[in-house]
Amino acid sequence: MASLFHQIWIGSVLVIISVLVSAVVFVTLEALVARLHRWLMRPPHRPKLALVLVGTVIGALAMITISVWIWALAFLWLGVFGGLEESLYFALESFTTLGFGDLLAPNDWRILGGMTAVNGFLNIGMISAIVLEVIRYVRRNQMASPL
Repeated sequence: MASLFHQIWIGSVLVIISVLVSAVVFVTLEALVARLHRWLMRPPHRPKLALVLVGTVIGALAMITISVWIWALAFLWLGVFGGLEESLYFALESFTTLGFGDLLAPNDWRILGGMTAVNGFLNIGMISAIVLEVIRYVRRNQMASPL
């Protein structure tokens, strides 16, 4: 049986790890855009902007996928669920806040389900900000480019 504080501690560590993963993905995207800056500023702009959007969304998907797997492996390691499929399904359902309710965490671990959802909210907010910032940055610089 996991105490309330034990679950909060575990959940907090997992949220921090997830945020660090997101930071690595963001820094990688930023470095890639900086490296491609000169190419992105040359016409034609719109296809390159679309490519940046696709790349950024793939990075966002990577952030979510890695974070969900972190939670799923934690659930599996803690013995919250009997197998990987259940752990992964519950992590994805909670992280995306779908809340189907067809698979519930045992009462001893239900706080972690809520913390998984909180982590999902944080990631969705970060992803929205990242996608908009990258697109805004590239488009603004394309419009200001003398090329």
